[in-house]
Amino acid sequence: MIVPVVAMTAIASSIESRAKDWRNGAIIYQVFVDRFVAPTNREQKAKYFTSPRCYMKWDDLPKAGKFDAKAGVWTHELDFWGGDLKGVESKLDYIKSLGADILYLNPIHEAFTNHKYDAIDYKKIDPAFGTEQDFERLVKSTHKSGMKVVLDGVFNHMGRRSPYLQDALANPKSSYRKWFFLGKEYASGYKGWLGGTNMPVLHLEDEGLQKYIWGGSDSVVQHYLNLGVDGWRLDVAYEIGPKWLSEITKAAHKAKKGSLVVGEILGYPAGWQASLDGQYNLFAPTLAMEMLGGKVDGGRAGAMLNDYVADAGIDHVLKSWMVADNHDTPRLTNMLPDARDRNLMWALMFTLPGSPTIYYGSELGMEGGGDPENRAPMRWDLVGPKNETQQWIKKFIAFRKSHPSLKYGDFQALKTEKLLAFTRTTGKLRENVIVVVNPTAKKVTETFAHRLGNLMSWEEMRDMLSDEKVLQRSGLMTVEMPPKSIRIFTPIVTRTNGFSPYDRIR
Repeated sequence: MIVPVVAMTAIASSIESRAKDWRNGAIIYQVFVDRFVAPTNREQKAKYFTSPRCYMKWDDLPKAGKFDAKAGVWTHELDFWGGDLKGVESKLDYIKSLGADILYLNPIHEAFTNHKYDAIDYKKIDPAFGTEQDFERLVKSTHKSGMKVVLDGVFNHMGRRSPYLQDALANPKSSYRKWFFLGKEYASGYKGWLGGTNMPVLHLEDEGLQKYIWGGSDSVVQHYLNLGVDGWRLDVAYEIGPKWLSEITKAAHKAKKGSLVVGEILGYPAGWQASLDGQYNLFAPTLAMEMLGGKVDGGRAGAMLNDYVADAGIDHVLKSWMVADNHDTPRLTNMLPDARDRNLMWALMFTLPGSPTIYYGSELGMEGGGDPENRAPMRWDLVGPKNETQQWIKKFIAFRKSHPSLKYGDFQALKTEKLLAFTRTTGKLRENVIVVVNPTAKKVTETFAHRLGNLMSWEEMRDMLSDEKVLQRSGLMTVEMPPKSIRIFTPIVTRTNGFSPYDRIR
C-alpha cells in the first residue's frame, strides 16, 4: 500500500523489519549456465554433446534452427557451448563486484535440451554442468561472497525423457500415470505444454506428485533448500495456480525460514500476495518502455505506478523481481536502440521499488534478438572501465546501496504532467530521495509538490548525478530537465554553529 507521507513516523517498525529481510530490494544476477563461462576442459566435455546435440565454439552465435520431429525439439535447443557450475564459481567475484545480492541460475537439473526446462530428473544435476559436489561448492562459495542462491523451479511440466513418464506410458499399472494427463485425445498419448511433445504437463492435483515436488521432507523443493539454496523462481507460475503456489511457498518456508519464492506471473502483478513472496514484475519495466517510447506521459505513468503499488502492496512489490530482459525476450540493447533510453531504463530499474534483475551480459550492452539469439555466450571481452553501460549500472547500484530508501523504502509517484517524479523514503529526513525523469526528447520544466512533510522550506536538494542544487520551498520544487534525463535529489541538511531546524525531526 502507499503510506501517506504525513504518517511516515508511524512506519518506523515496518521499515526496520524490511531492512532485516534480505529478500526486499535485492539485486539479482541471472546466469544461463551453458553460456556463461567457456569450458577449460573443452575436449573432455565433448562426450556430453553427441548427436543429435551439437557442440559449438565459444565465439559462435546462436541461430534459429529447424524442428527435429524425431527429437521433438528445435535444433537450436540442442546447441551447446559447454559452460558449467565450476565456470560460474570462477566468476563470483565479478558478479559480486557489480553489487548483486542474489545469484539466480536457470535450470540446472538433468535435461535433454540446453535450456533444461524439460527435466529428466529434478534431483540430478545435469552431468554437463557438473556434480552435486560441484553444486554444493558453488552454493558455499556464493554464500561466502555474501550473496544468496535462487534456483529455477520448473514444476508445471517436465521432459518426455523422464523415467516417470516413460514408466507411465509403458505400464498400465504404473503409479506414475496419475502424474500426467494421459489419454487417446492427445496425439502423443499425453498432454504436452503449449501442445508440443517434449514437455508433458504435470497433473499437480495428484498427492503423490505433490509429495515428490514439494510436500515431502526430501521433495525437490526441500531437497535443494536443505543443500543450502535460498529460494526458488517458479517457471510459468500462473499455470500452477494460486492454490498449489501457496502450498509450494509454505513448504519452502517450512524447510528454510526466510527463503524466497518468486513466481513468473505474466499479467498485471496483483492478487498473488497470498500465494507467493514476490513475482515477476514485468509491469513496471514495460510501462517504462511505453513511457520512453512516447506512448504514455510521465504523469500518467506515475499514476499507474501508484495504482500498481497499492494493488500489490509495497512489501510484495519489494520482493518482486523487475525484469527488463531475460532469456525469453530480446536483449535490452535491441529493444531500446537509443542509448539514452537504455540508460533511463537502467536508472529506473534501480530506483523504482522492487528487486532489479540483470540478465547476464546485458550489463555490458550485449546484443541479441529473440530466442535463441538472446542466449549468446557471455562477452567477457566487453568487461572493463571503458564500458559505459557497465559503469552506468554500477553507479546506480552504488546509489542504491548507499541510500536505504531506494532499496526498501516506500514509494509515492507525484502529480506531474510530462515528467515522471516519485519519492522513495524510510520516513527519515536524511534518507529522503526524489527521482525525476524526463522521458521526452525536449527540455521540460515543471513545478510539483514533493509531499515530504519533514522537509522544511528553503531547503536545498542536491542531484546525486550532477551535484546541481535545486531550492524547494513550501513543499514545491521547480526542476528544469534536459531531454531524456534523470535526476536523483537528496536533501542538504546543514548545521550552523551547532544549530539545525531538524534537531527534533528524524
